[in-house]
Amino acid sequence: MAVSSSASSSLLRAASSYSRTRFFHSSFRNLSPSSPSLLNHQRSLASAAVRSFHCSPRWSHRLDWRSPFSLRAQVRAVNPVIERLERKFSTMAAEHPFKAVLTSLPKPGGGEFGKFYSLPALNDPRIDKLPYSIRILLESAVRNCDNFQVKKEDVEKIIDWQNTSPKQVEIPFKPARVLLQDFTGVPAVVDLACMRDAMHKLGSDTNKINPLVPVDLVIDHSVQVDVTRSENAVQANMELEFQRNKERFSFLKWGSTAFHNMLVVPPGSGIVHQVNLEYLGRVVFNTNGVLYPDSVVGTDSHTTMIDGLGVAGWGVGGIEAEAAMLGQPMSMVLPGVVGFKLFGKLRNGVTATDLVLTVTQILRKHGVVGKFVEFYGDGMSELSLADRATIANMSPEYGATMGFFPVDHVTLQYLKLTGRSDETVAMIESYLRANKMFVDYNEPQQERVYSSYLELNLAEVEPCISGPKRPHDRVPLREMKSDWNSCLNNKAGFKGFAVPKEAQDKVAKFSFHGQPAELRHGSVVIAAITSCTNTSNPSVMLGAGLVAKTACELGLQVKPWIKTSLAPGSGVVTKYLLQSGLQEYLNKQGFHIVGYGCTTCIGNSGELDESVASAISENDIVASAVLSGNRNFEGRVHALTRANYLASPPLVVAYALAGTVDIDFDKEPIGTGKDGKSVYFKDIWPSTEEIAEAVQSSVLPEMFKSTYEAITKGNPMWNQLSVPSSTMYSWDPNSTYIHEPPYFKNMTMEPPGAHGVKDAYCLLNFGDSITTDHISPAGSIHKDSPAAKFLLDRGVERKDFNSYGSRRGNDEVMARGTFANIRLVNKLLNGEVGPKTVHVPTGEKLYVFDAAMRYKDAGYDTIVLAGAEYGSGSSRDWAAKGPMLLGVKAVIAKSFERIHRSNLVGMGIIPLCFKSGEDADTLGLTGHERYTIDLPSKITDIRPGQDVTVTTDNGKSFTCTVRFDTEVELAYFNNGGILPYVIRNLIKQ
Repeated sequence: MAVSSSASSSLLRAASSYSRTRFFHSSFRNLSPSSPSLLNHQRSLASAAVRSFHCSPRWSHRLDWRSPFSLRAQVRAVNPVIERLERKFSTMAAEHPFKAVLTSLPKPGGGEFGKFYSLPALNDPRIDKLPYSIRILLESAVRNCDNFQVKKEDVEKIIDWQNTSPKQVEIPFKPARVLLQDFTGVPAVVDLACMRDAMHKLGSDTNKINPLVPVDLVIDHSVQVDVTRSENAVQANMELEFQRNKERFSFLKWGSTAFHNMLVVPPGSGIVHQVNLEYLGRVVFNTNGVLYPDSVVGTDSHTTMIDGLGVAGWGVGGIEAEAAMLGQPMSMVLPGVVGFKLFGKLRNGVTATDLVLTVTQILRKHGVVGKFVEFYGDGMSELSLADRATIANMSPEYGATMGFFPVDHVTLQYLKLTGRSDETVAMIESYLRANKMFVDYNEPQQERVYSSYLELNLAEVEPCISGPKRPHDRVPLREMKSDWNSCLNNKAGFKGFAVPKEAQDKVAKFSFHGQPAELRHGSVVIAAITSCTNTSNPSVMLGAGLVAKTACELGLQVKPWIKTSLAPGSGVVTKYLLQSGLQEYLNKQGFHIVGYGCTTCIGNSGELDESVASAISENDIVASAVLSGNRNFEGRVHALTRANYLASPPLVVAYALAGTVDIDFDKEPIGTGKDGKSVYFKDIWPSTEEIAEAVQSSVLPEMFKSTYEAITKGNPMWNQLSVPSSTMYSWDPNSTYIHEPPYFKNMTMEPPGAHGVKDAYCLLNFGDSITTDHISPAGSIHKDSPAAKFLLDRGVERKDFNSYGSRRGNDEVMARGTFANIRLVNKLLNGEVGPKTVHVPTGEKLYVFDAAMRYKDAGYDTIVLAGAEYGSGSSRDWAAKGPMLLGVKAVIAKSFERIHRSNLVGMGIIPLCFKSGEDADTLGLTGHERYTIDLPSKITDIRPGQDVTVTTDNGKSFTCTVRFDTEVELAYFNNGGILPYVIRNLIKQ
């Protein structure tokens, strides 16, 4: 078989075009484009022309598409011209701008670990003063520099960080890998499948839609706490999980076979962030002989937990992650770095949770949105890796992009504990020392420059709790009773319930399974040891077991109507709780293990007993939940718990025993012991030494090895799922779980271009702190909601509604659940709380979805008005996808949460900020006006951060700042969103 001269010409043109174009599909599917960079990408780079040739339809029936190397061999056999071209482009590829700093890393006993791009070899004294977190960005830029996607000027920007970061300069960043959980992973895989369909319709190669970096997806968000206080709870809850989610799980299992470079960790394995910490985190990659730091972006805001391991990681929206999977370098503003010095030592009885709630409050007050926080100081030696991970995990709660802990000896010890080999740990240490990324506190410390400085004496941290509605509203434990009483009296808000004085002592008596029971304001009805924040930490988990043990010995018992649960982050937790003998006592207090995954913290708390639910509702009781999670926004944990407090696992057990948050632990007894004497908090609280002894004797390396050797083997229910072998997904139009989204409907190769907004109605008018929980569908589906009506119309019974999270793969359900939070406060409703709005033309009060559809059907655009911190909370792509599907064209706010603003741009929605000191109220806007946003019609006339004029139909005019923060975001907007942008660029290659 010969290659025609026209084909050869096409091949040469493709090669020439490649050399001029930034491209995305820069590697074979089984190589990581962010890892070996151009030097180790020679094959990939040199084969660009070959791949263009491969994509021609005339070859599709003759070549093996599944094996890129066999492909190349077959094409090479066809014509030696291609081999010569590959050699030519290999030579070009070798001309890496920083090839001179590629350095060998020798092994102590001879040979080499591999080669690495040496930062010291750059001989620039500015690098020595860079924060460690910025050095990771620098190394990535140096290694990936090709003067196409990453330019030498980008490297200089990072080296000159001290001067450039205050200027909000833009840099590209290529993460080493991507992390997903199932709630966010399902829509990501749906989008990838849909993108393949779009590529097919536009006549291009569908196999270009494949992850080009390692993608790990951990199924952990689907388990609900249906069964508690039972030895069989894990199995029973998993059976219910598979019944509800069989279709979703089958879809994810299909994705693991249809897409290359994707690992799916089955249900029941643990929480994504702990699996990442204990198993998936590499710290240093060694790919094809090139060493480089591990880095990760994840579709869950708490991806930051990996920062405790010295791995740079943070949460991004699903749409950003999808682009990163496809080889798109992330465009980010070079962040400022807050240096947080820790010194001293935690006092006896103070937990890591107390520390993180204190740190959260300090950083929230300081203001760290969009910044890195880097921890350092002598106090670091006092913090275990699990303590660090607990602090890093809470980065979204204090608003930082990262809470970073550079690698030191504590990190290396943890790597050995969790089963990483001695050779791997030696390689990690050698590389990081050689590249000046390792902290040795036994050596003199080089002074680093930070954007601002904070410090904390660990000895000043005291036991605390956080709530009742926000993670950063920390309350010292000694002040809890008085703070609670203030909350009862205060007007409705973040720290108030406005309960009338005469109703504050109300007692709701009821019968619980035949025995008398009662609830008061502050009564605990949910006590949950849950979420990645704390179940990563043996000290607090074993501490909880010690509290339960002492309480049992003294004769205290948790009331049976309190819904207790324990959802560990990994199977290792079960092993060390059993090894210590403490699980027995947790069981006796009702804290049986209910599953391995995110539960109460994300709203998967399950139903309360009907008698408890009725007592709360009928008597308007302000009931409490106490959980060891990281989120406690109103309406998130459970619809009936209006007061939700974050606490350490031992405190969760203590409050469950007390049965109320209305207690002063210093002065009031928790209960009466079997000897008839009062038992106080101090009587059940373990010492630091007791906890340390339990950790030392119970947490063993073999536990981690055995747990993760079995992790990818699945379980019988997962292994029995059968999936089709096709690489294109067959959409079922009747499915209420997986639905083909309309994002690429009628898409053409011509971008839609820039556009303003004309005569738009205000769909919603918000105040401050509207979270993604308020915007994005989350939790249970209310029986009277538009989503419920949709499901009922399709024959889904109410008992099978499942949660919004489980239906994130169906845009029709999710659009109906957007802005459906029962605690939504919309100024158009004059103070009325709920998921409705006013349809301005008619004055009718409608569900938000119904009003949006009425505007859309009539051809009207809509906008949203908002206050400060719009979109704070978990990174949820549906918080941007949903408004886009509702027809929202712009959001005008005082300020945005970082990820959410980016996601809005990714879905083609214009984010605008009021000028400083202005908002809707000061400008006299009611939301009943019609709004015109005067945006230039040419994308070349728009600049990041420029001012635009907004006018209303009543003659008011004001200036806003357009929050397209980078040139890349402008390109996304020009294309109607990030995914159409990626598709068009892939097709052009």
